[in-house]
This record gives sequence, structure tokens and C-alpha cells, in this order.
Amino acid sequence: MAYQVLARKWRPINFSQLVGQEHVSLSLKHALENNRLHHAYLFTGSRGVGKTTVARILAKAMNCEQRQDANPCGVCPVCLAFADGRFLDLIEVDAASRTKVEDTRELLENCQYAPHQGRYKVYIIDEVHMLSGHSFNALLKTLEEPPEHVKFLLATTDPQKIPVTVLSRCLQFNLKRLTLEQIQRQMEFILRQEQIAYEPAALSLLARCADGGMRDGLSLLDQAIVYGNGEVKEDLVSAMLGVAARQPVAEILRALAQADLSVLLAKTAEAAELNNDFADILQQMLAILHRTALLQQLPGFSDPAFDHALLAELAAALSPEDVQLFYQIGLISQRDLPLAPDPRSGFEMTLLRMLTFKPGPAEAIRSSKPAAAKLAPAAGHVTEPAPPAAADRAARPAPAHNVEPPPSEPKPKLESEPTPAKPTAAASWEEIITALRLSGFSLQLANHCVLEHLDQHSCRLLLDPGYHHAGSRGEEKLKEALEKYFGNPIKLTINKQASDQITPAEAQKQAEAEKMRQAEDSIRNDPGVQNLIDRFDARILPGSIEPLG
Repeated sequence: MAYQVLARKWRPINFSQLVGQEHVSLSLKHALENNRLHHAYLFTGSRGVGKTTVARILAKAMNCEQRQDANPCGVCPVCLAFADGRFLDLIEVDAASRTKVEDTRELLENCQYAPHQGRYKVYIIDEVHMLSGHSFNALLKTLEEPPEHVKFLLATTDPQKIPVTVLSRCLQFNLKRLTLEQIQRQMEFILRQEQIAYEPAALSLLARCADGGMRDGLSLLDQAIVYGNGEVKEDLVSAMLGVAARQPVAEILRALAQADLSVLLAKTAEAAELNNDFADILQQMLAILHRTALLQQLPGFSDPAFDHALLAELAAALSPEDVQLFYQIGLISQRDLPLAPDPRSGFEMTLLRMLTFKPGPAEAIRSSKPAAAKLAPAAGHVTEPAPPAAADRAARPAPAHNVEPPPSEPKPKLESEPTPAKPTAAASWEEIITALRLSGFSLQLANHCVLEHLDQHSCRLLLDPGYHHAGSRGEEKLKEALEKYFGNPIKLTINKQASDQITPAEAQKQAEAEKMRQAEDSIRNDPGVQNLIDRFDARILPGSIEPLG
């Protein structure tokens, strides 16, 4: 007997054997049990998910003489005729090869006649979206008022191309893409039945390359069995799949989390040698970053299509701010990648941007600029360079103000730096914030609060009514930091209420405003600047004065 490929040999013959389409099989079984069959069904979904298979099972179940739990029995004359391909009342056509209106009219000519063998005459039209407009019009009248003994089962990968007049006359079922676990489990079942040795890691590679389609997965499995001479091993499957199996997405994301530029460049070079599609790698990175962000916000989140261990590792290694930044840079880079001199350089620049703009300590990213001003001469005058003495005076720092704002982020701890003293209840709220070493949402939240009460067991804060914080994550981080430094559980209460005291954020704004005022006074009162204004009728451009950093 000729060899039969796995995708055909193990094609489901009843609803119980369907993988991953329980929502469709359950609805159809209920319709069969209660005899509430619609005259037209439309099955949609990507390639290889089982659209035509479901249509064939439904057609057989409609005509089966001894249904068992809504499944075709497989032993009655109708089921045997289906299995042998000789059931006369099943008309199955491929619309891609019969698009003309004459073909459709010829197909529907025999609708009026009663079925020969079964209860219903069933028309299965695959890729129905390929029919022409006139063909749809010819089909529409029959779809609207079909004979009682006629059922239409339509299948398509592109329902948007089907006229709404046809869609409105069909019950539509959307078949889902299969997860990696579902495809891998089915492969394991088939290989055990076929008594073929395999390695689970090899099946994982095949399932990933199947891209959600069981048929594609089984075709790859057939290829792997032949390539491995009757065995399915990871190294052989990896060699067979080549580029598709060796895209270093996980390694690149791990290197990004560690800020290891050498590893990033090495992995990019490996991808270039394998002729990888860098746009596809970037798209996969964005998909993983998206799930990582969801896992950070919802600790119980799980997506069967992704490696949960990798997501958990990235969620722990990256801050939520880093994940959002990497995702945004990658999203914009998708648009700009075709504009790069070559895909590799564009991808490398994307990685460099992610590392360059990654949030760090405030002292590391803040640039110190001396107070300076741009002078614009009056019309008709030429500005001469300021005298050295005047320029030197203009570059001198303005006197320090007695209000020093709290740092926006804690300074990174060095090995030789002494550990800060534990805050006490008598310390000011600004000192406590500094000692807690907060960051992100929790730091912003703390800076917009004033301390109402603090003891060893409770902390009450008054939140500025004008500040809107998102979610409770910042409160949880702030509570954890307080408990860690005080060494015992603390009940944190935050009430949105105005206060006579100013928040650290307001104090910082006032300090910055005072620095700006002093810088402006320093420039305006400088003799050298006054000399330029008097001699050349120059003026100070608004917004050009910057205080010391």
C-alpha cells in the first residue's frame, strides 16, 4: 500500500479528534443533537487549522444513520461511503479553480433534486472568497432560499472578501490558531502511535515553525522523519529548519536586560550570517516584550504560545520602564528599518538606541551646563565678542540657594560608599524618601505626598489632589520599601487631600525656579553683559538663560 502522509493519515474523522477547536465542535454537536441545523455554515481561519476537516465531519454527521454523541459512527453505509470517497451527495469543490459564474450555475443545477444516499445533499466550497462577483450573485439566491435537503458548508482564509449579503446568510465559525503545546502534544501522540523515536526539544522547534497550523506542523514532521532517517532529533531538526529555528530572539533580549553590547553585536552577526530577516526578529522581540509587560502587571498571566520561563526571566530582569521603552523604540524602528542603509545596521542602531536611552541614575544622565544667555543685537548692528573678563564673569556659577531639592532618583551605591542610616520617625519626609531609594512610580508618588503621621506600625500620607497616579503598583512598592527599612510590617494609608505643607515635588519646583531667578539676575547684572547691551543695543533672548545643573 502506498505511503500516506501524516497530515492525511491522522486527519480527524469525528469531533472528538479535533485539536484546539472545542468552541466550534461543541456548537456543532449541540446543533446535531437538537436537530437545529442551519442551511449554510462559514468556517474561517488561517491555513491548516482544520476548516475543511470540520466541514467534512459535519457533512458526515448530518447524514450518519447511527450518530453517537453527535459524532458519526464510522460503521454505517453512509460513513463507509464517506471514508471510501464514494458518497454521491457530497459535492466538494475548490472555488479557486472554479471562479466563473458558469461554474457556479452548473454546480447549483442539481440542487432541486433529492439526495441519492443520505439525508442531505451537502456542498463544501473551499476558499469561497475566490468566487467572482457574478458567482456570488448566482449563489446568493440559493443561499437565501435553499431546498430543505441542501446544506452549504463554506470555508475561507479571507472572509473580508466575501460580500456581506452572503455573510449575513451564514452561521460563521472562526477557527483559532493552535498553540505550541497543542501542536507538540499531537505530534507526540502520532509519533508514539507510529513507534518513531523523538526528542521533545525537536518537536518544540517544529511546533514553533508550524505557525499555528496543524497541517503545516505535520508536514514538517514528515520532513524531519525523512531527514533523520526515522528519528526526530533536535540537532537534525535544527539543521533541517536552518534560519527559522535559529533566530536568536531570546538571547538578544537577555543581552538587552544585562546591557551587554558585545553579546548583542555577536548575536546580530550570527543572524546576518544565517541571512535572518531582521524585521521578523524585531517583530518577535516586540511580541515577547508585550507579554513581558503583561506579566509584570498581572503576575498570573500566561500565554501558551510563548515560553513562560523566558517571560518570567525578562520580567524579573527588566523594570517596567525598560520594557515600555524597548517596546516603543522597537515599534518605531519597524517603520524606519527599510530606510536604513542595510537591515543589519538598522537593527544594530535599534539595539543601541535601546541601551542609550535606557533609564539610569539621575547623576549619570544629567548634563551640567553653566548659566549662559544668547544675545541678539539690534538691527543694523554687528555684535562683537564679549571681553574675556566679561565672558569669564558670565560663566561663573550663580550663588547657591539655601533650598536644595531632593534628588529625583537615588544615587547608585558604590562598594566603598557607606550604607545610609536607617530613617527614623523623626526624620523629614524628604530624608525618608532619599533613604528608601525609590524609583519609577513609587518615587513619583512619594514626592507628591506630605507626611501626616509615621510610627513603627503605620504611615499616613496626604496626596496632592492635583496629582493623578495610575494603579496601585506605586503604593505597593512604597509600602514594601517602608517595611524593608523599618524592619516590621507597616500599614500605609494615602488620602488625596490638600495640606498646608508643601510636597517634595513642589519644593523641588520652587528650588528650580529660585535657581532660574538667580541665574537670570546673574546674567542681567553682569557688567560684561551690560556693556554689550549698552554698546550694541543687544537684548537677551527669552528662554536662553540656563542655570547651573
